[in-house]
Amino acid sequence: MSIRSIHPLLLSLVTLFMSACSDSTKTRSGVEERGKIGMTCMSLTNPFFKLIANVMEEEAGKHGYKLVALDGANDGAAQNAQLADFVAQGYDAIFLNPADSKAAAEGVRKAHAAGIPVFTFDIQIDDAEVREMVVSHIGSDNFQGGQLAGESMMKATGNKGRIAIVGLPEVSSCILRVEGFKDHLSKNGGNLEIVTELNGKGNRNEGFAVTTDILQAHPDIVGIFAINDPSGLGAFAAVAKANKTDQITIVAFDASPAGKQGVFERKLYDTPQQYPRKMAVGTVQSFIRHLEGEEVEKRIFIPCSHYYYDTAVEDESRISERW
Repeated sequence: MSIRSIHPLLLSLVTLFMSACSDSTKTRSGVEERGKIGMTCMSLTNPFFKLIANVMEEEAGKHGYKLVALDGANDGAAQNAQLADFVAQGYDAIFLNPADSKAAAEGVRKAHAAGIPVFTFDIQIDDAEVREMVVSHIGSDNFQGGQLAGESMMKATGNKGRIAIVGLPEVSSCILRVEGFKDHLSKNGGNLEIVTELNGKGNRNEGFAVTTDILQAHPDIVGIFAINDPSGLGAFAAVAKANKTDQITIVAFDASPAGKQGVFERKLYDTPQQYPRKMAVGTVQSFIRHLEGEEVEKRIFIPCSHYYYDTAVEDESRISERW
């Protein structure tokens, strides 16, 4: 049967079907699909990583790559299984934010052995040998951001009194924030005494729980440094419940939408700002440059900046709830 003999309605349906089949090989940006990138992060329920996933998908699509983003569920073993699946399915690259800085080494080794380039973002691999297998890393300068937090704590407390830290020791970036915080205190005549460090698991509920414990054991503290906004806002809830908001200053980290609002409402004194969009775009750019045979920077660190009340007042991104 010739195309001319097909009924016009049937011909239009055939055309739509062929068009749909053609579109299925294109990315959301309308570019012909060239391959797939596997991305896995600590938790896609965290707006920080959800934003990164969305921006990565958009940027990768511009270059013809479909990005498949998976939730590592804060589980190193589960994330290694995801990495193994990416390898088995022959993905063209892997973008990795380790749920566990040590455990992820296993998955990176497998990808490297299979010839699949790995790019880490936000958090680095602990193992020095495996870290060299990673093509490129991009993330915040967490040590420098921690120094900013230390500066703010000294300023807010008048550099006197006892303070506590709500940390997350399983994650290298959070370890660096605490190290930067302590470094600033030690090198700038800090008179603040750190009385305890507890693991807030990086979320509000645990931040509230451990701060409640801290306040019971050390009711005279004047400040708390929390390694991210969720744990910082959880800490504030505990401080508010204990009626100690006039006594205790909280410095967090991230400048997430909730953190920015927390600063505006004077729940947080400062939350050194990260730039997740820059991380997302930079990761994709490093992959494309690597693909084209260019030499890419092994490690790229994005400086953090203070986020104070005065910043929040004029910040349109706070009003629109954007990073």
